Amino acid sequence: MTSVTGTAKFAPGMQVRARDEDWLVVEAADTDADGTRLDVRGISPLVRDQRAVFFAHESLDKVTPLRPEDTDLVVDGSPECRRSRLFIDALIRKTPLPLSEQRLATVGTHLVDDLAYQREPARAALRGLRPRLLIADAVGLGKTLEVGLLLSELIRRGRGERILVVTPKAILEQFQHELWTRFAIPLVRLDSTGIERIRNNIPAGRNPFSYYKRAIISIDTLRSDRWRSHLMQVTWDAVVIDESHKLINKGTKNNRLAGLLAPRTDAMILASATPHNGERESFGELLSLLDPTAIPDTSNYDESQLGHLYVRRHKMSPDVSAEIGHKWKTRKQPEAIDCPASDPEQRIFEELYDVWINPSDGRTAPVTGKGARLFPYTLLKAFLSSPHALGETVGNRIASIDKDVEENPDKKEVRTPERAALVKLGDLAADAMGSPAAKFSRLVTELKALEVGPGSETRVVIFSERRATLQMLHETLPAELGFEASADQMTGAVRQLHGGLSDDEQQRTVKDFGLADTDLRILLTGDIASEGVNLHRQCHQMIHYDLPWSLITIEQRNGRIDRYGQEQHPQMRALLLVRQDEDPDVPSADRLVSRRLLEREDEVHRTLGDAASILGLRDEDAEENAIKTGLAEGRNLDDIVPAQPEDPFDLFMAHNTVDGSGAHYRVPQLFASTRAFVEEALDEVYDENPQTKVGKAWGEDHPAMLSLRPDHELQRRLLVLPQTYLDERGVLEELRVTFDLAFAQDRLDRARERSSERPKGATTKQTRREASGWPDVSFVTDQHPLVEWLTDKVLVRLTRNTAPVITAKVDEPVFLMQGMYSNAKGHPTVLAWSCVSGLEHGTPEFNDDLVRVLNDAGVEPGMVNRPYSGDLEGLRGLVPAAVAATRRHLSELRATQEEPLIERLVEYETRLKEWRKATKTAFEQLTLGFRRDDAEQRVEKTAIEVEQLIEDLATQGESMVRVIGVLVSAAGTSKKQGA
Repeated sequence: MTSVTGTAKFAPGMQVRARDEDWLVVEAADTDADGTRLDVRGISPLVRDQRAVFFAHESLDKVTPLRPEDTDLVVDGSPECRRSRLFIDALIRKTPLPLSEQRLATVGTHLVDDLAYQREPARAALRGLRPRLLIADAVGLGKTLEVGLLLSELIRRGRGERILVVTPKAILEQFQHELWTRFAIPLVRLDSTGIERIRNNIPAGRNPFSYYKRAIISIDTLRSDRWRSHLMQVTWDAVVIDESHKLINKGTKNNRLAGLLAPRTDAMILASATPHNGERESFGELLSLLDPTAIPDTSNYDESQLGHLYVRRHKMSPDVSAEIGHKWKTRKQPEAIDCPASDPEQRIFEELYDVWINPSDGRTAPVTGKGARLFPYTLLKAFLSSPHALGETVGNRIASIDKDVEENPDKKEVRTPERAALVKLGDLAADAMGSPAAKFSRLVTELKALEVGPGSETRVVIFSERRATLQMLHETLPAELGFEASADQMTGAVRQLHGGLSDDEQQRTVKDFGLADTDLRILLTGDIASEGVNLHRQCHQMIHYDLPWSLITIEQRNGRIDRYGQEQHPQMRALLLVRQDEDPDVPSADRLVSRRLLEREDEVHRTLGDAASILGLRDEDAEENAIKTGLAEGRNLDDIVPAQPEDPFDLFMAHNTVDGSGAHYRVPQLFASTRAFVEEALDEVYDENPQTKVGKAWGEDHPAMLSLRPDHELQRRLLVLPQTYLDERGVLEELRVTFDLAFAQDRLDRARERSSERPKGATTKQTRREASGWPDVSFVTDQHPLVEWLTDKVLVRLTRNTAPVITAKVDEPVFLMQGMYSNAKGHPTVLAWSCVSGLEHGTPEFNDDLVRVLNDAGVEPGMVNRPYSGDLEGLRGLVPAAVAATRRHLSELRATQEEPLIERLVEYETRLKEWRKATKTAFEQLTLGFRRDDAEQRVEKTAIEVEQLIEDLATQGESMVRVIGVLVSAAGTSKKQGA
């Protein structure tokens, strides 16, 4: 046998020989310089069940695939031919689907509602040459679930082994929780706590991104220079970036991070409800991360060029609205509550309007320096939040003036009037802080009306833009509502969530708010919680203590409780501070703005479904500045905030819906269910006695729950889960799982409630520790570590290069064959599970429906495994003929199976040519010099990379064929021969 190196074709499930031992290939991936990287598991006795990594390269490891012609046939003596059935089914589970297969294969196997619109992003991504997509669904539609569905499909296709998820730090655990509880995809969390854990668990100097194959990390951590060098050394199968609109601004660390990750991953999934910041060039650059050849000029393109790169729906999209009614209660009309100013607050209003906003007697506002034109409205907005926020803003401005004057003494005369006016305004703010505030008094009234207080289950989230306001509320609200005060901001009934908290503290606060059995009742938060954070589990009441002058931010805030899964009618209220002399028929501009924005967001939510389309700016700061500028110019508010979208492109985005229906791919399987496979695999692996060896037991009180003690290998696979989950649920000592969707959902719901499990006499601290939100039973999908562990266990039980002989109801020997072609990346491009008969007569006949052949032959649970008394040596002599015939048959199948892939490759190649031609035309518009040379170099580099990608994805090399079993009659002779 000749050694195979470098560009050899290896595939999961193949048996190889390396370092004089036999191994099963678990994962195969080509590297740039070290040949094919093989993740393997030992088969031969000395290395059985051990994991290793080899590099099939002439200068590194000599790795030899075991020739199919040399396959030995071994009679299966196991009860009901269990070993053979498990082996074949495990091999199917381990074999990725071919690239040409675009139908979804994991539909209905997860702990989610089976909604067609949530499946569409996976369909859209798999239609592309590479799975690269922006999921731009509006707030609340379930983008995390859509990401989970897509990742499940990639894993089933062997294209999701190495996954990196990047999220804001506040939702790390939330994202991790969803992927594990609903899809059984474990991710190791690399937050501040996780990084410390890694330092203790991995060898010194190891790159954590190569040590853990699936990880989740915050964008704040990942963008640091410390982690960038580690990133440069790793390639990924899939990268997910949540809240990806933070990548848009060119030149920022986030943007550079995305530029680093994009070329180092096959699949790239961006998720954001607000991916467009109003600048066409920025949006074009964002989508160019997914496909650099989509548009030649990111500032000048037709939207139809980008349609294949994103999915955008909203609540009112036809494919969405038809499905979500039962899981998304309609919001109530928002309430704008006027709060007439107290006397001290009225004096601030008068000072702001008479001196800063509308100076009388021909005077001008006493403001100079940067942002002078809009600064009066900054003061007004701060005051509308609270006197405390105004005092903070005034203090910061005075400090800025003092620094400017110190550095530039000649400015003292110019800036002195502003400083004096600020001092007076600050004194008025201080006076107001010492007396009851109008909005605070009304807030307390509203909360009491909602029965918020000790002994009540009602929860409320209160938003404010200003940290000073949040701090004031945190200090004063508990006593007003009868709650015990807590010096610790991480405990008590009233807590804050803001950017100053560590990532671990942020995650803990979000988790506690989503659990019914914690004492947290009021969450005070700023706009850090307005993106991606789920607050609807136990809450349907929201109060805007101050209202942002941005429709985007209002929509994001409201979306925290108004989202898919909300089973109560969400209610939003806004507290508006108004002057004592306010004329309802002639409201002030600030009151009119707040009311109009609140109403407009609600109107758009119920019709267009996307409030960001109204101003067409797609950026929160830009919206606020546009409103401030419009007010400063004296424009009519209806002109500033129109009733219809400004940008027709936004209408195009909002209605870019696609059909989520379609046929699903049925993966061949020999067992009626995953549960049946697991049960028989446990019996096989533990010699009919898993009850004693690993404590396998079905629950007495919960018959749908299976428990067992994980062995060392399964424990290792579970270690990537959160330490709190492992500790609190004792997962490493006893793993409890279920295959029942209803029972799994019930345990997940109970984990969010937990009141029935609170220990009697437990302290507050103990109660908090109990209320983790992680269910005590995990739902088993086909990618659950338990299933993957058993699959590997089953495969290694068959000795080197052997196939089982199965006695069945057949007239002549039927050889069961696996055949595939692969590309340079090791992904199958053509795949067949074929059954060949007629070999004894030299006239091979094929049936490619493996499961049907096995069913017709009676290979199923309960079958009688009759002793084989035929000519085993004669049967072995047919193996080379079976292999040769399968190679010919596979070559014939290739013509049809490969066609969809070839069409996509040709389409991409054509697009590349058009892109190069268009960019060449664009270069002619540039002046000669560095700018043109640099652009041409970048285009040429991109073109070479894409050409290499097209070449790598095309079928290469010879077919791989494997004998996976032989069906024979018990007598071993052909009935056609007269037996």
